[in-house]
Amino acid sequence: MEKIKIPQSYKPGEADVENVIAPAAMEINPNYLRLENAFSKTLFLFTYPRFLSTGWFDSIINLPNLMDISIFVHPVDTSAALKKLRKKVTQIQAQLMEREEKGLIRDPILETAYQDIEDLRDQLQQAQEKLFNVGVYITIYADSIEKLNSLEEKIISILDSQLVYVKPSIFQHIDGFVSTLPIAQDKLGVHTPLNTGPVSSLFPFVAVDLTSDSGVLCGINQHNNSLVIFDRFSLENANQVVFAKAGAGKSYATKLEIIRSLMLGIDIMVIDPENEYHRLAESVGGSVLKISLTSETSINPFDIPIIPEGENASDVFKSHILNLVGLLKLMLGQVTPEEDAVLDRAINETYASRGITGDVKDFSKLEAPLLEDLQTVLENMEGGQGLASRLYKYTKGTYAGFVNKPSNIDVKNRLVVFSIRDLEEELRPIAIYITLNYVWNLVRAELKKRILIIDEAWWMMKYPDSASFLFALAKRCRKYYLGLTTITQNVEDFLNSPYGHPIITNSSLQLLLKQAPSTIDLVAKTFNLSETEKNLILSADVGEGIFFAGLKHVAIKVIASYFEDQLITTNPEQLLEMKKE
Repeated sequence: MEKIKIPQSYKPGEADVENVIAPAAMEINPNYLRLENAFSKTLFLFTYPRFLSTGWFDSIINLPNLMDISIFVHPVDTSAALKKLRKKVTQIQAQLMEREEKGLIRDPILETAYQDIEDLRDQLQQAQEKLFNVGVYITIYADSIEKLNSLEEKIISILDSQLVYVKPSIFQHIDGFVSTLPIAQDKLGVHTPLNTGPVSSLFPFVAVDLTSDSGVLCGINQHNNSLVIFDRFSLENANQVVFAKAGAGKSYATKLEIIRSLMLGIDIMVIDPENEYHRLAESVGGSVLKISLTSETSINPFDIPIIPEGENASDVFKSHILNLVGLLKLMLGQVTPEEDAVLDRAINETYASRGITGDVKDFSKLEAPLLEDLQTVLENMEGGQGLASRLYKYTKGTYAGFVNKPSNIDVKNRLVVFSIRDLEEELRPIAIYITLNYVWNLVRAELKKRILIIDEAWWMMKYPDSASFLFALAKRCRKYYLGLTTITQNVEDFLNSPYGHPIITNSSLQLLLKQAPSTIDLVAKTFNLSETEKNLILSADVGEGIFFAGLKHVAIKVIASYFEDQLITTNPEQLLEMKKE
């Protein structure tokens, strides 16, 4: 009777891991390997010059192409190495004596080799150096044979210029491929004897790198395809400036940072002049506060700030008065020194009419005055009538609904966006100033990790008082655990302000995306860019540029995941497609 074999149920095991990792098929050719749709070949280094300078291998490691590099260092027993060197030096000495007996002219090559071997023998004997058999293998990958050969020629050319010679592992590409896998198997076995000094020059961790254990993924390092992960709060200050022409991806990169920072528990506040952050805020449950002449949202610039713990109430009050004077100068335009003094006295009297003076320790129970109260005080003050009439349009005139109302906003959210798109252009610098002052008072009241983003910051840089306020914010925000991000497309207006360069100096992070030819020289001078870096940001694609973090800088490409892109894109074509779906 025939036995029927009953098939056993499938049980996953260790063999499945190999099946997942291994390619579906491999084509072995004398000149290359084909792994499914990719082509690869392995090169090995076999001849080196007499001297190897530190960092000579950087040019290969930092190539942006996909490749695997293995460096095998096999120690050689010192006593065995000394025996071989003794035999070799005896041979060379015999050759030199033979040439001398025949009366031949000196041979510099033999004499140099003799001296080098003797020096190495001395260093080995004194344990100053050790000898190693070193194998260096480079496996390169490409989508086609043509691209593979082009990359091979590029690598050979780079190494040839340094008198380092390289060959492809013809008929041994499978051994070469295995030798560069992360399994530490030297299947190729092409070695060159090198002592400690030359071996140390191969040290592989020399790429321009901005990868850290914590922080936000900013993009891809275009030098070597590594990740640019950085914690802005790890530097001496957490400030950042972003410069780019319109459409280069500056807001896109910033919104990407917002999403990833929120996941790390960082609170974000944004001043948005173009309503670009509205969709993002709604998607993540943030708050959007619209500030316009007719909106219900309002901020009273006369609100007294909360006194931070450990600070003097009188000092905070005086600082607030100075900020108010700066705001009023922005609203009134040109102000003479006499009018400046009148304004200062009028503001103090306006507060005093509500019982608010520098001697009061707690302002929380007192009602703040409004702008119309200041106007009333100015009308009854000598020399203040002219200023009062100039304030009319903000209290009872066209702009009456803008700054003459009590504050009614709630900012208790992880992401708060202040939208000022619906304001007239001449009011935008005033709105940004008021909002910044309000946010600054909140920041000082509670120590918490936050990021404040000011899009189109050049609006503030056009006016001395608002530019001065922004600079003071950039200088002081570090001790309140605040990172300030200033974004601008109008680089010329920003840098031509006397406060433009100091703000950059007080920003440890800088992101330069694609620049316009008309401003490239100014940007290059400000950031001390080389010709190569100038060309890079002139010809960069959207989302590509240079990322500076302290003394380091790399070429970066900002990349979002599919779902992140759906949240932050402002591409009209893409938005229309999303609406249809």
